[in-house]
Amino acid sequence: MTTEVTFPVNREELTNFSKDHKEPQWFSDLRLSALERATKLELPKPDKTKIAKWNFTSFDFASNTDKANSYASLTEGVKTLVGDEEKVQNLLTQKNGVTQFHQVQEELASKGVIFTDIQTAIAEHGELVEKYFMQDAVSVDEHQLTSLHAALVNGGTFIYVPKNVEVEAPLQAVFEHAGRFGLFNHVLIVAEANSSLTYIENYVSEGSGEEAIANIIAEVHVADGATVRFGAVDNLTNAVTTYVNRRGQVTGRDAKLYWALGLMNDGNTVSENTTYLHGEGSYGDTKSVTIGRGSQSQNFTTNMVHFGKNSDGQILKHGVMKDSATSIFNGISKIEHGATKANGEQTERVLMLSEKARGDANPILLIDEDDVTAGHAASVGKIDPIQMFYLMSRGLSRLQAERLIIHGFLEPVVSELPIDSVKEQLYELIERKVM
Repeated sequence: MTTEVTFPVNREELTNFSKDHKEPQWFSDLRLSALERATKLELPKPDKTKIAKWNFTSFDFASNTDKANSYASLTEGVKTLVGDEEKVQNLLTQKNGVTQFHQVQEELASKGVIFTDIQTAIAEHGELVEKYFMQDAVSVDEHQLTSLHAALVNGGTFIYVPKNVEVEAPLQAVFEHAGRFGLFNHVLIVAEANSSLTYIENYVSEGSGEEAIANIIAEVHVADGATVRFGAVDNLTNAVTTYVNRRGQVTGRDAKLYWALGLMNDGNTVSENTTYLHGEGSYGDTKSVTIGRGSQSQNFTTNMVHFGKNSDGQILKHGVMKDSATSIFNGISKIEHGATKANGEQTERVLMLSEKARGDANPILLIDEDDVTAGHAASVGKIDPIQMFYLMSRGLSRLQAERLIIHGFLEPVVSELPIDSVKEQLYELIERKVM
């Protein structure tokens, strides 16, 4: 039995929003259809995490943020993330879904590269967006949150890299959230054959924040011989309930997709990261770290699904739980029938720092083909008292010793991240969170 729910946006308001942003008819129709479905669909059911009472429906849809396009308009926190103005190359920043700064190298535009906000892309590159938007990586009607996302998309970015084009300098997006705003961010990346790019995104909160939600979906499409490196550092406040779903379709032969994810939100979070390895010789690699603190509840599920022969999928996740935080770490390597010679490896490790903290690591292998290799490892434990005693006997305080152990626990993941700027941000963020 399903129960219809209501949201703080009606059909008339949504139609006006679509008209104001000069969206094509197909997208306006998609919004209205998705809103109707969202009222009838159920919430997702993440393993061992009850989210029925989480706030997914109380938010403000009106941004109340003025558009800008100057470095000076950025907050100091955003400036710290992106660096000095003279060093900025390819950058898009938004606050509550409204673009504050956008700069792209002229050389990239001349090669046919598109790097713009999602609403400009829908209005100006509608046919290209329509081809990929929630078509196969994420479905509109999977559950209530995907339908609501499709209906209320109000921020995000679109990246298109043509065939044989290599984007050497990283493309960076910073998404800032403030107040009760409901952030429905969509990131869509398309890398054509033999292209390459590195994309980095940050989610940050301005001030302490009021109760709000973030509903985030990212779709990455990787064609023959293409390589995409996707780095993200999520750092929203404890007042923000977050649903984040990042998926990749690695459809091409010898295509590669690398995920480097710092999942550092302080509020209740459901995070799914799925990579579909369709192409022969395709490669997927997910590395993620998290620190849970306070009373937050989190669920992190990583899926690596093999369809292509000789495909290779790697999962590495480390998490630290403090205070009374609880987290579920699921890793699923699925090798479909016909994916001969596929290889799937995964490791999940959780370190708990207090008696009330809880972590659950669940490595899962689902194998429907004989001629494959697969393996998994998992551990959940507390700080070794012998390690603590040794460090404190050398003159360190308990806090200093604990901090050193945490850094050492997360280092095997952070040091292996393929994007240096993400490493640097995570080192600083880890230090702040373990104080």
